[in-house]
Amino acid sequence: MSNKKEAERAELHKTIWRIANDLRGSVDGWDFKSYVLGMLFYRFISENLTTYLNEQERKAGDPDFDYAKLSDEDAEFGRKETVREKGFYILPSDLFANVRQKARHDANLNETLSRVFKDIEGSAVGSDSEDDIKGLFDDLDVNSNKLGQSVAKRNEQLVKLLNSIGELNFGSFADNTIDAFGDAYEYLMAMYASSAGKSGGEFYTPQEVSELLARITVIGKTEVNKVYDPACGSGSLLLKFAKVLGPDRVRQGFFGQEINLTTFNLCRINMFLHDINYEKFDIAHGDTLTDPAHWDDEPFEAIVSNPPYSIKWDGDANPLLINDPRFAPAGVLAPKSKADLAFTLHMLHWLAVDGTAAIVEFPGVLYRGGAEGKIRKYLIDNNYVDAVIQLPSDLFFGTTIGTCIIVLKKSKQDNKTLFIDASAEFTRSGNKNKLTTEHQKKILDAIIAREDAEHFAKLVDNSDIADNAYNIAVSSYVEQEDTREVINIVELNADIAGIVARQAELRTQIDAIVADLDLPAGRQEARNV
Repeated sequence: MSNKKEAERAELHKTIWRIANDLRGSVDGWDFKSYVLGMLFYRFISENLTTYLNEQERKAGDPDFDYAKLSDEDAEFGRKETVREKGFYILPSDLFANVRQKARHDANLNETLSRVFKDIEGSAVGSDSEDDIKGLFDDLDVNSNKLGQSVAKRNEQLVKLLNSIGELNFGSFADNTIDAFGDAYEYLMAMYASSAGKSGGEFYTPQEVSELLARITVIGKTEVNKVYDPACGSGSLLLKFAKVLGPDRVRQGFFGQEINLTTFNLCRINMFLHDINYEKFDIAHGDTLTDPAHWDDEPFEAIVSNPPYSIKWDGDANPLLINDPRFAPAGVLAPKSKADLAFTLHMLHWLAVDGTAAIVEFPGVLYRGGAEGKIRKYLIDNNYVDAVIQLPSDLFFGTTIGTCIIVLKKSKQDNKTLFIDASAEFTRSGNKNKLTTEHQKKILDAIIAREDAEHFAKLVDNSDIADNAYNIAVSSYVEQEDTREVINIVELNADIAGIVARQAELRTQIDAIVADLDLPAGRQEARNV
């Protein structure tokens, strides 16, 4: 990345931080994220639509066309076609820039914005994009007491919000705005996740980890058909494929499911902010384990996920699940108190024959006994585990534990499992550890090489894993480097003897000085003459 681009990004981050702090006031930081992100989204789709329509009309021979200056009546003619292409429609008077211009003098600003958001969602009703647009503004509640106790106070905050988001310098829309909007979103999410601890960070995966997961699943490929995340949070893992491969190299799009409604909305907003058009993503709301939404879309060539660690699920309390084709082959269900391996089996079942899944896991799944031990036996005996990677501790928001990555494949060239100890591959950055590009490369190179590397990687026969009770903890196979200093006992004893002798010598000298000090005064003076 050029220094100029890096400087622009740093400036943008500084401004976003200032906005968040200026506007937060009485609104809790994590709640306030919804307002900043919602308004960022409103500005983005307004500018995105304006740029698109201006380009279309200028191509058609009208060089001075400016959609933002058109009357609402004249704009109606393009509604149907535009909804088909973009998935939504915004009349010129409802565009972010035009609403912002009049905001200070609009005593009913809260009602104006409420209607605008309703109309944008309403524009998609009955079209293919309805499910992708529905509810996107639900968390931007312009009438919430969190913004202020009176309408006047709330509107004052909304004017500030419109102006602050409007003043963000994203450069020329056509040149780099898409990067800038997406980056602003990612920065906001990271900022709130770090300040909100677990409540904010539980569905945010650091960008470096997201990138590593995406790169693992596309080793040797320049494009994939579909990417999937069954616990997609705000969508950052899925969107890394657009960066790693290029937005047009995910041919059929981005699929995901999220159980938390607010996060589900954030994920769809994130897709738009990264300029992924509505027909290229399908994000569903609901519980993946008991009510998966994408039966008709599987299998997937690339699957990435950072599912919630050791959460409760129905397990054997639901008699239907043991016959579910996702879980039945293992012959046992993940424990009711630990759904980790239920997510793993779900992903394995939906993985394409030539695909790869990379899953962040809680370390306990690698060695705990009971049902989890039996599921590991199924995975190893059927040669589905390609690699297990131990990550450094303190990478994630909300937890300091050292997580791991399990890499699954259905078509392997050998009957072995690769273990990688990357626990020391990090740089301390702020109050968290971070995987740099060099650390990622070292891990990826080891996966490609698939051979032993002292104190770092070990390729193990699956029969040896079976002999070790199907324990797949990396520390069981990769010997850690002994960084303790080698001590020469003979030299050490000689040093100690020397120290003791010197100590005795010093003691004798000190005794002489003390004896000298104890002389009677007359004799002292005599000695001093």
